Amino acid sequence: MRALRKLISLEIRKHKLAGMLKGALITNLGILAFMILVVFIDRSELETYSDVFEALYLFIRAAFIIFASVLLSKLIIDEYKNNTITLLFTYPISRMKLMYAKLIIVLLFTFLNIIVSNITLGAIIVGINSFANAIPGEITADLLISELIKTGASAVYAAGIGLIPLYVGMRKKSVPATIVSGVLIVALISSGFGEFRLGELAFVSVSLGLLGMAIAFQSIRRVERDDIA
Repeated sequence: MRALRKLISLEIRKHKLAGMLKGALITNLGILAFMILVVFIDRSELETYSDVFEALYLFIRAAFIIFASVLLSKLIIDEYKNNTITLLFTYPISRMKLMYAKLIIVLLFTFLNIIVSNITLGAIIVGINSFANAIPGEITADLLISELIKTGASAVYAAGIGLIPLYVGMRKKSVPATIVSGVLIVALISSGFGEFRLGELAFVSVSLGLLGMAIAFQSIRRVERDDIA
């Protein structure tokens, strides 16, 4: 376990992933600005706290699934494309542990950012509404508990979904293809009619999350078999 934590730390420093947090912050500021515009200035469709929290989650989930595809590109696909991962595999490091470290970084980055972003931006919007009174109703304990459970569960699904672009990236050995596939997945789960969204179906979210985990497992098996040509 200690060796895995060390590998994760080394990968973060090697790829300068701390800079991704700046990108996440800028993304959150953009989402917050848009939500303020819609909720407090336009005052069009989001009439309850449930509506606001749902819209907020949709934007955050979409943003960090795309972030996951970017991370996969930096950590794995780019190294496959440039064949530098072959050099890494000559080091006295377990291939499986190296791949586990890379994938854990993507999973944790996606999961934690979705959780933190939802809680932080939600709290800011509630705070602004205490002065603007644009959203009717009150924040109840039941609503908070329900939203926290929903956010936690959805963040788990989204973290798994964020791994699906790995399949395209490893087959094509293409960074653009990896990121584009992430965008297409977001478009798919955000599609629907009226207020219905495909990604809101628990079966769809769970299935796609499990598919992402299966793809990650298969990539580890592929590395273990030395099938990286």
